[in-house]
Amino acid sequence: MAALPIVTVPVAGGVSLEGSDVAASADGDTAPVGAGRFLYVRNGDAAPHTVTIATPGTLSGVAIADVTVTVPAGESKIVPLTALFRGASGRAALTYDAVTAVSVAVFELER
Repeated sequence: MAALPIVTVPVAGGVSLEGSDVAASADGDTAPVGAGRFLYVRNGDAAPHTVTIATPGTLSGVAIADVTVTVPAGESKIVPLTALFRGASGRAALTYDAVTAVSVAVFELER
């Protein structure tokens, strides 16, 4: 699993999505979680792809279902990376149904 770095989005000027993303890893990726952080997923493939974000926690002893996000062909999505996704490593675990033409980035709003 590759550890995705944080791209800070400055209040003045913003940041370009183009070039901030990297190829999704076939073995999955990890991402930092917390307030103001989100995952950007771009699908440049001709088929839809699904990203699964593990939710390692429980609520009253019942496992919380993992979150799946389907990104249609040629589209992008943004997903908040809240503390709900924090695993034992302190990071979220991301997996993909396929990585053909899928790229990802983690953004954080400047504080």
